[in-house]
Amino acid sequence: MTPQFPIRKIIHVDMDAFYASVEQLDNPDLRGKPVAVGGGSKRGVVSAASYEARKYGVRSAMSGVLARMQCPELIFVKPRFDRYKEISKQIREIFFEFTDLVEPLSLDEAYLDVTENKKGNPSATLIAKEIRQRIFDHLSLTASAGISVNKFVAKVASDINKPNGQKTINPEEVIDFLEDLDIRQFHGIGKVTAEKMYKLGIFTGKDLKSRSLDYLNSQFGKSGQYYYHVVRGFHNSEVKPHRTPKSVGAERTFSENLSSEIFMIDKLRYIANELESRMNKSGIEGKTITLKIKYSDFSLHTRSKTLPDYISDKDLILEGAKELLLQESLENSVRLLGITLSNLNIEKVEKDEQEEITIQLKFDF
Repeated sequence: MTPQFPIRKIIHVDMDAFYASVEQLDNPDLRGKPVAVGGGSKRGVVSAASYEARKYGVRSAMSGVLARMQCPELIFVKPRFDRYKEISKQIREIFFEFTDLVEPLSLDEAYLDVTENKKGNPSATLIAKEIRQRIFDHLSLTASAGISVNKFVAKVASDINKPNGQKTINPEEVIDFLEDLDIRQFHGIGKVTAEKMYKLGIFTGKDLKSRSLDYLNSQFGKSGQYYYHVVRGFHNSEVKPHRTPKSVGAERTFSENLSSEIFMIDKLRYIANELESRMNKSGIEGKTITLKIKYSDFSLHTRSKTLPDYISDKDLILEGAKELLLQESLENSVRLLGITLSNLNIEKVEKDEQEEITIQLKFDF
């Protein structure tokens, strides 16, 4: 039986090139120029790119060397996460003027449920327009928005008219919109899955919709049910203003590959200090420690162990990470290390602090 989900008025707000836009806002000399937030050195990575840089093909997660090849005039600036958090907090205060049902996804995007709102405005489209104008008037930054009946369609719609635009998908338009959509535009379908779908002859939402639930489950496992429902416009996830963290982590990408465990342990000490700070700030402890290793060939491996007690102390974190590092031989030189604590004692977190804690990349410059 196909589930029947309620129709809500959901807005997905996505700031335009947020990190780069903040840098251009604070430094007038950068305005109108191609800017990349991140490192331009041999091991540097682009964290965000201005729209002037994107015209040259510069994208986030691209290596700094490749980005500079794409755009020789590219200007690299160091990320200032404290500043981005400060601006993000001001943006969220604007959201709360309209509704208390705000679910942040990151510093630069959030879902808002405005089915019932503080303005008493029945039009989610007009609310989205007013929110974007408030952000621009207050912060001189632009935002894009998607408006529809659920979080999935709203998020997809927010990309349609970027930057500084919005797109509303009314209830009667949802099915046609999804059927015409390239499956690469479906939220939750990444590059690898999209390539697999292409090989299976699934290019659009209409192609995806033609496949049975059993077929999708056989090809994509647990994700098959998700694809089956969202392409039909069903997505029952509520906007959750208080997001309980599942894990807290910190990681670092290195300017030079590391091949010695001694050097890696020194880097892990720095990461453990950072992680302790984040755990203490949130009042959280964790039992399961995971070591993340990305090798020079970009292959990613993780090693985990669950401890008998909750921890947040940097020395205990480092001890566990060292044990995981040395439990088996490394396959190659290492370009990134990270430590995550999960299996958290979330009952210690105050309700107003229960947001998802995202991992921020640390770069050498």
